Amino acid sequence: MSAASDSAEIAPDRLTYARDELLESGSYAAPLIAGGVRCHGGFDESGAYRSPRTIHRMPAVRAWQARLARDGHALLEIPRAAMPPQYPNVEQAALLLENGVRDPIVRTLTVISIVEGFGAIIRDVRVPDLASLVVEPIEGTALAHLGGGLFEAHARDESGWKDEGGHKQMWEAARDLALEKPKIPGDVLLRMMGRQAARRRPERPFPQLDETLERMLAIMAQVLVVEIFAEGTFDWGYRLLSNPKVSAAPEAAGAMVAHIRADESPHVEYLRTALSEVRARTLRTVDGKTLSGRSVVDGLVHRILRDVTRTRPQEQRDDLRDSLAEAVKVAPNPQRLLDELGALDTEWTPPAHTGFEPAAG
Repeated sequence: MSAASDSAEIAPDRLTYARDELLESGSYAAPLIAGGVRCHGGFDESGAYRSPRTIHRMPAVRAWQARLARDGHALLEIPRAAMPPQYPNVEQAALLLENGVRDPIVRTLTVISIVEGFGAIIRDVRVPDLASLVVEPIEGTALAHLGGGLFEAHARDESGWKDEGGHKQMWEAARDLALEKPKIPGDVLLRMMGRQAARRRPERPFPQLDETLERMLAIMAQVLVVEIFAEGTFDWGYRLLSNPKVSAAPEAAGAMVAHIRADESPHVEYLRTALSEVRARTLRTVDGKTLSGRSVVDGLVHRILRDVTRTRPQEQRDDLRDSLAEAVKVAPNPQRLLDELGALDTEWTPPAHTGFEPAAG
């Protein structure tokens, strides 16, 4: 029986699930093999790809979202207009590859795979006693299942589990298929870690909250923004790696990116559902008072969007700036190539408002 037919048997209004159920994938007619590694997910009898751990997870998310709607609460929406463009963009990346300049693209794809692997840290996020910190009941919600399978399923999707590969391995496979197992620069991880170490830990925006609760909500909001902005990365990766002019395996490499994109939908949906449930509730503070969940979630999302829309474009350029000047030397006319790259730049200005600004007063 395929995962697709398994999921059809789940009651659409069921709200409570066991941990093992949220981690269940069902069976597949054929496995997904990426770069010689057995990866999660697989294919049904028709040959369609089916994401892992969705047999119960997606029906559960849909039921929790339906409950929110019945109670008159909207789902949190991150504006796509806040999504910075990928650098280099598809046209610039293709131009580099057409001119034999591979290092910048190899770096970019390797950074993406490493970031995906880092996604496993969400399993280490501490979930406090939410029933004591949230005024209203949380039974039958995504909130109540964060530590009961949702965080763990997300972690396994990103970095793999046991002998199964995850998104890290799938991005590596897409890169290696398209660029025929290129040499990986040895300083990619070191540069990433150096930039991360240079960042200061931000001050707590809501010190009146239980610190574990505040940290959990902040990480969830951060990951949600990253997941939604990753849609631009998926589009970039698919269009570039499925381009037969620059990809050695356009169909296979493009399909691998498409599989990863399909797997990300459960992440976006459970995170926005749980955060929306918080927005619809009241939080207890450490001094015995209460605070609107909406003000907390919106405040966290506002800070993240404000910072990311201003720092991410420059960080992407900084990641490649030093290596690009050296890499283009292999091109027949390096300066002309740099000029052509500049002419293809994507103009983008961060939006003036995030849509989650604190209310005046």
